[in-house]
Amino acid sequence: MNEMNEAQARRWRLVLGSAGEEGLGGGGLPGADDQAMDRALGALYDSGGQGGSGRRSGGLGGSAPQVSRWLGDIRRYFPSTVVEVMQRDAVDRLNLTELLLEPELLEAVEPDVHLVGTLLSLNRVMPETTKATARTVVEQVVKEIERRIAAQTVAAVGGALNRAARVSRPKLRDIDWDRTIRKNLANYLPEHRTVVPERLVGYGRKAQAVERDVVLAIDQSGSMASSVVYASVFGAVLASMRSLRTSLVVFDTAVVDLTEKLADPVEVLFGTQLGGGTDINRAIAYSQSLITRPADSLFVLISDLYEGGVRAEMLRRIRAMKESGVQVVVLLALSDEGAPAYDRDNAAALAALGVPAFACTPDRFPDLLAVALDRGDVQAWAHLNAG
Repeated sequence: MNEMNEAQARRWRLVLGSAGEEGLGGGGLPGADDQAMDRALGALYDSGGQGGSGRRSGGLGGSAPQVSRWLGDIRRYFPSTVVEVMQRDAVDRLNLTELLLEPELLEAVEPDVHLVGTLLSLNRVMPETTKATARTVVEQVVKEIERRIAAQTVAAVGGALNRAARVSRPKLRDIDWDRTIRKNLANYLPEHRTVVPERLVGYGRKAQAVERDVVLAIDQSGSMASSVVYASVFGAVLASMRSLRTSLVVFDTAVVDLTEKLADPVEVLFGTQLGGGTDINRAIAYSQSLITRPADSLFVLISDLYEGGVRAEMLRRIRAMKESGVQVVVLLALSDEGAPAYDRDNAAALAALGVPAFACTPDRFPDLLAVALDRGDVQAWAHLNAG
C-alpha cells in the first residue's frame, strides 16, 4: 500500500471495527492512539464488543464510571464536532438519558445545542442536585450563541428601524440634509448654483418610543428542540433593544408567556417543556391578544405546522392577522440541522394566504428580521436565502 492507501485503510478500519480487518489486509491498528480511538468507537458502536455482525452497531454499557471514562476519551481523541455527534448517538440510540441526570457526567460532556435540547426535555424529572450543573451547561451554550448572533442582530434590526423611521415631511430640525441633497441632485439649477429639493428626507424623532412590536411564538414539541434554544436567545437579544417591544410565548397544547423572563435566556429555556402535543391555533389566538398595533407589528411563528388543534381556525387567524396589517413570518425551523420535517399541506395553505413557510438558519435570521421589520418582501428573501 502507498501512504494514501494506508491512510484510507486506517479510516475504513476505524469505521468498520475489527470485523473489517480481513477485507483491509488484516493489519490492525498499530498506534496506541488509534487503538484508543477504536476502543472508544467500539464502546458505542460495536454490539457485544469484538466480532459481531461485521459493522459497528451499538453496545455502550450503562455504568456511570464507564461512561465517564468514555466521555473523557472521546474528548481527548476526537474534535468537538465529532464528540457532539457521538454524545448524541449515545443518548439517542443507547437510551443513556438517565446518565445525564448525574452531575459528574454532565461536567464531562461537550456542551452543544442538541445536548441543551435533551436537558430541557428532562427538566421536569431532573433532581435539584443536577439542575445546577445543567444550568451551567445550558449557560455555556447560550453565551456562545449570543456571541455568535447578538452584534449581527442588533446591527441588522437597528438598520431596518432607522430606515423605517425616515419621514418624507420632516420638521426643519429633523431634516437629514446630506440625504436630502443626494435625493434631489437631479434638480440642481446651475444658474443659481443650488439644488431645489422636491422631497425632504429626515429621521423620525428618536425619543424612547417603541417603533415595532415583535411577537415570537415557539412550538416546543420535541422535534423543535434546537429551534427553541435559538429562538429564546434571539428573543432575549431583541428584548434588549428599547425600540422594540418583544413578547415570547412557547406552546404545546397549552400556551406559556415567558416575556417577563427575556432578560435571562437561560431562565426562558428552563421555562419550556419540550415534548407533548401541539395546538398552534391556541398559540396564535393568544398571540393576537398581544398585538395592539397591527401595522407596526411582526408575528413570527416557529413551528413544523403539525397541528393538533383546529386547522381551519388556525388558518383563519393567520389570514385575519395579515389582513389587519401584521407582518407574518412562519419558520418551519430555526436551526443548522438542514431540511426539517413539516406538514406540507399546512405550509401550502399558508403560502396560498401570502405567508411563506420556510426554514432559516440562525446566521440568516438577523437579515430576515431586518427585511420583515422594514416591511420588505419576505417571500422573495426566503426564495434567495432560506434553507
